[in-house]
Amino acid sequence: MPRIYMIRHGKAAAGWDADADPGLDDLGRTQAEAAADEIEKRIDAPLPVLSSPLRRCRETAEPLSGRWGLQPQIEPRVAEVPSPVEDLRARGEWLRSIMAGTWADAVAAGDGKHTAYDSKLLAWRQSVVDALLELESDTVIFSHFIAINVALGHAVEDPRVICFKPDNCSVTVFETAGGTLSLVEQGREADTKVN
Repeated sequence: MPRIYMIRHGKAAAGWDADADPGLDDLGRTQAEAAADEIEKRIDAPLPVLSSPLRRCRETAEPLSGRWGLQPQIEPRVAEVPSPVEDLRARGEWLRSIMAGTWADAVAAGDGKHTAYDSKLLAWRQSVVDALLELESDTVIFSHFIAINVALGHAVEDPRVICFKPDNCSVTVFETAGGTLSLVEQGREADTKVN
């Protein structure tokens, strides 16, 4: 029964509506070190480490990976939710609009018809779950606010886009068995900016 430690990245230097791929700010780097401390207290030996390809997750993974002497494996399926628009300001508006509802609301947010983007959004959501269910051993994953919510929502059968507000570098723990994902421990929450 693999145990998955899913960690939200540290505080980014810019928001989702200001920079497509920001790194960590000073506080985020401090949070990444604290997350490495927390994981080392929980786990006796190094585990595989996966990271979203985005810079803020890769940088959050660095302290733990460095201590364990390994390189994180990049896992695109735990990356940030794909946006239907390129413009940064419009991306921020779109994200805020879907966060208040369910996944069904998010898919219907455009013209209410099944579009190519609707399929992409639903496929991304399923890919987050599939990435976790395919793990064969205990693993640490550095990911994002929405992706962690996808996993938690799936585990507890909650259709909302936002089931909880994981703080930067909070650790949410899942287990997988027999094709199911179970919540073991919800990470600490905070009123944080999604970035």
